[in-house]
Amino acid sequence: MLTTGKGSIPLYLQIIELLISKISKAEWLPGDIIPSEINLAKELDVSQGTVRKAITELVENNVLTRKQGLGTFVSNHNIDRALFHFFHITDNDGHKVLPDSQVLNCRRKKATKSEAHKLKLKPGDEVIKIDRVRNLSSKPTIVETIILPEVPFTRLGKEDGCDLPNMLYELYEKQFGITIHSAEEQIRAVRAQKQQAKILDIDEGSPLLMIERVALTLDRRPVELRTSYCSTTKHYYQNTLL
Repeated sequence: MLTTGKGSIPLYLQIIELLISKISKAEWLPGDIIPSEINLAKELDVSQGTVRKAITELVENNVLTRKQGLGTFVSNHNIDRALFHFFHITDNDGHKVLPDSQVLNCRRKKATKSEAHKLKLKPGDEVIKIDRVRNLSSKPTIVETIILPEVPFTRLGKEDGCDLPNMLYELYEKQFGITIHSAEEQIRAVRAQKQQAKILDIDEGSPLLMIERVALTLDRRPVELRTSYCSTTKHYYQNTLL
């Protein structure tokens, strides 16, 4: 229920919270069209302008997508979103392309203390560990490890082994109802270890860019811990701050 009066949260922010709640609870799924601004305004007993302000903010934050002549939809993952919203590695000529991926290993294990802390699990909880190499322009460029909580990803890897698609975020969304909305990253320079150097065909001790990312759902729940080691011989990290 929306509230008004002195000290209450502005109506458009209350509407934002309400719409986010519907998406987080899977009342509206990725790709679903939401009610029109007019219908939402009538349902919530507010002005259409207030609803439009709330929807505009959600569109600007990639939660919703407006399609001219069709309506407003819950955003879902596609190649463009994966490439421009979550992937920040660019070649020396400024070109950005989504890399190919090859899974090296997929297994279950007990979460370390650090993994449990970052994913808000209990130490020793079961997680899924995925090791893979990512190729840019047919050359191994990124070695990464992905840690997922066993719940809700219980089925992952059990039926198809390590035959996982390149775009994992799309898989999470379609098979598990988990939409990655945002991510927190930490970046540091490290030296290539022996196995990393072998995979990336570089000298041991060569500089690598380590990117640790915690992927979050719309309600800020951490569902993936990803550590990527990137060769910067022909690539660099680029991000636009708005």
